[in-house]
Amino acid sequence: MRELPAISASFTFSQSSLQDYSDCPRRFWLRYGERLQWPAVESEPTLENERRQQEGQHFHRLVQQHRLGLPAEKLARFASTANLSRWWENYLGDDFGITGYAQYAELSLSAPVAGHRLLAKYDLAAIQTGEKALIFDWKTYHKRPRDEWMAVRWQTRVYRLLLVMAGAHLNGGIPLAPEQVEMIYWYADFPTRPARFPYTVAQYQRDLEAVKQLVIEISTTRMDFPMTDETTRCAYCTYRSYCERGAAAGQGDNLEAELQEYDFDFEQVQEIAF
Repeated sequence: MRELPAISASFTFSQSSLQDYSDCPRRFWLRYGERLQWPAVESEPTLENERRQQEGQHFHRLVQQHRLGLPAEKLARFASTANLSRWWENYLGDDFGITGYAQYAELSLSAPVAGHRLLAKYDLAAIQTGEKALIFDWKTYHKRPRDEWMAVRWQTRVYRLLLVMAGAHLNGGIPLAPEQVEMIYWYADFPTRPARFPYTVAQYQRDLEAVKQLVIEISTTRMDFPMTDETTRCAYCTYRSYCERGAAAGQGDNLEAELQEYDFDFEQVQEIAF
């Protein structure tokens, strides 16, 4: 018998929930099972990190609205801080090599996996029918992560996987081949150094099997949700005091803090009011 209630059959998995579980099963359970809103500070200095997180969300709103057709000159006045102004200028200075591609901002895709739905919400997907599919994700980290570190994150794996699984309607009704798909992280503070991750059949098969196994483990065979043994992660977790893993927040200049704080989904990003 499970020590905790089973995950509901209606639960939808995402890159965020899979990453939470991989980082710390207890964090996954507290966030998605118990649905706790725990008010611990994620990192210090608090005000500076809250400001940068808000700016990151605002930048995503600006780009979304621009990609949906609002003119850049009308949006420019909302880039009202030094960071936003710099990011916005960098964004407008890059054509991203997608002239002639069909472009889908705020795209959501989902597919069934092991009895549950798997969902991805894309900043931008650019499709050249029958040829190429590019996934863009805007990042506002103040340090550029190592490519090998980003390659293994669930966002990279799930986003490419789902575009192959559920993106046929974007490609003239023909399923995309893994080799046609590429994930690109565009870093607003490092616009000339995007991280690019092409895809292969072997990676697709590996990712599909890995997601299936993880979903089955979480939803049917997991008997409990223990805390991670990697206690350094706890300094940047909002649940650390609940787990008695410390009261002081980690320092915000640590990249892991940013990766936890600034990986947000589209439901957190509202439209700009004019």
